[in-house]
Amino acid sequence: MAEDPSDAVFDDLPGQGLRKIIHVDMDAFYASVEQRDNPDLRGKPVAVGGDGPRGVLTTCSYEARKFGCRSAMPSVTAKRLCPQLIFVRPRFAVYTAVSRQIREIFHEFTSLVEPLALDEAFLDVTADEKGIGSATRIAELVRARIKAETGLTASAGVSYNKFLAKLASDQNKPDGLCLIRPGEGADFVARLPIRRFHGIGPKGADKMAALGIETGADLAAKDILFLREHFGSQADYLFRAARGIDLRRVKADRARKSVGAERTFDHDISSGPALREALERIVQLTWDRIEKSKAEGRTVTLKLKLKDFTGLTRARSTPQPVRDRNEFAEIGHALLNELLPLPQPVRLMGLTLSHLTEDEPDEAPTPARAASQLSLF
Repeated sequence: MAEDPSDAVFDDLPGQGLRKIIHVDMDAFYASVEQRDNPDLRGKPVAVGGDGPRGVLTTCSYEARKFGCRSAMPSVTAKRLCPQLIFVRPRFAVYTAVSRQIREIFHEFTSLVEPLALDEAFLDVTADEKGIGSATRIAELVRARIKAETGLTASAGVSYNKFLAKLASDQNKPDGLCLIRPGEGADFVARLPIRRFHGIGPKGADKMAALGIETGADLAAKDILFLREHFGSQADYLFRAARGIDLRRVKADRARKSVGAERTFDHDISSGPALREALERIVQLTWDRIEKSKAEGRTVTLKLKLKDFTGLTRARSTPQPVRDRNEFAEIGHALLNELLPLPQPVRLMGLTLSHLTEDEPDEAPTPARAASQLSLF
């Protein structure tokens, strides 16, 4: 891994056809937008999310992270860690508009952009459409344009596959750049704690620790039979990831899989009428998002989380896309009626439309030797 990637040069070996992938990740995106738009919040610990007894942090500023605050943390816990924490209600319309600005910048450098969320995306710059000659230089230019046009900072990772590029973008946050060259992937991964691997949550990390796996090197030491015995369908991914291998291509304009909304209630709800009233509000919120995204889908899924955090889901599919809000609401209420009466009060409710009719984009071919290949990773 280069400390100063701008000084590193790499020429493709004939026939290898290695990809040049950039992962761009905005720094504390929602919180940074709020600090940008409200100067009084700059330099202060800021949390985006609800501050009620059931509130959860959507994200928080780096000033708040110094106290141990983090995304998805209950607000009451965050306030205990950082009593001076400032809560701001999310403004998703603003975040979406800024995200569009950023994606327009991406598309000025490559047509192969795969958004993962409002605040991050993969860019395949193998073909070097602008003739810049350097993947790392493209990453630097993208970051500079984002800062100039939005006033926000972004971190970037540059490597020869998606897995490594995403790891690299997190390495020097915030406002950082990291390069992993060909031949360095396995060594880079070997030094990482296992919790840094994407797809391994706290429970997965605990399970691995019990098996003596705490680093990438520990994982690489396990053979595929061991991994299949203990991790089932995840084994092949873990085997490749421990060696820095990822064969996935960047998929341009990755299709949305579902549209939904959920709410955590301030107080648990147990009565049928109150639950139906809450569901009606979620129906409206979800349908507004469906109309805004122009999505059409055939499967409606109701999600409930009970007082003891037990999850319940029910789903129903239709032969044709759901016609309108009335049909969507009718299916949602029918799913709820199937579950009533419930054994415990409900703390969270969500509704989702999936099996969308949007076509999945074809995998864009990656040139084995593009007409203008990058000389720098």
